[in-house]
Amino acid sequence: MGICRAAHGAGLSGAHTKPLMSFRPNSLFADLALADLHQDLARNIVTLGEGQDLFDDLTSNPAEWSLALQIEGEVNRPRNRSRIPVIGSPFEEAQWFSVIVWPFKYWHSSRFSDGTYGVWYGSESVETTVYESAYHWYRTLLTDAGFERTAAIAERDVYWVACRAALLDFRSKTAQFPDLLSPSDYVFCQSIGNRIHQEGHPGLITHSVRRPAGENVAIFNPDVLSNPRRTDQLTYRLEGDRIVVELQSGTPWMTLGVSTWGP
Repeated sequence: MGICRAAHGAGLSGAHTKPLMSFRPNSLFADLALADLHQDLARNIVTLGEGQDLFDDLTSNPAEWSLALQIEGEVNRPRNRSRIPVIGSPFEEAQWFSVIVWPFKYWHSSRFSDGTYGVWYGSESVETTVYESAYHWYRTLLTDAGFERTAAIAERDVYWVACRAALLDFRSKTAQFPDLLSPSDYVFCQSIGNRIHQEGHPGLITHSVRRPAGENVAIFNPDVLSNPRRTDQLTYRLEGDRIVVELQSGTPWMTLGVSTWGP
């Protein structure tokens, strides 16, 4: 499955919904719905190191490396597709840990976490993960370090991860509760995350702040995630007041203007 096809996949709007019991009148949780989600989510993470491609001795064409990786994945399907992974090699174990387990082991503050528990984030498309991750790369790493006007490069890995869960659906609540989509103030969202964490819900669906057409999923229980599959690598290049995203090295795919981003 190539990244271009996956990037234009269907959104989460088709998930089956059913009424959820109201917790208290006139609150965010009143008349909330559940989204019964059974689909892949895109996960965009930092590449920890640049290693040798498994198939670069067969061809010098990076596109053919990606194709060979897909074929190898179909022929040698990973066994860790169930709730409890069965690891067949150190590589599979490292992949499972970095793609699924990492945020539940190393907690940090985020939109729906105050840093006292872990939350895993995924999106309905690769484009949405690009907008989200590029924003945080620029604002929380480069800007905080004073490098926002310095040429910088970041390598990212893109994975698809299976999600099977009944998720709290906040998509219809964003107009009534605009703090759900606050660009930089996470206090309201973290209070929601604390409740979801304490009550044991597996996660939630909401609209993307950085890409209004996109949707994000926040997962509080790793047991509902499985089958991570890497599709490709992206390169982010900060060039002046824009971030150029390359799908293949040297070939621009998306361009994001950082001057339009708020704090």
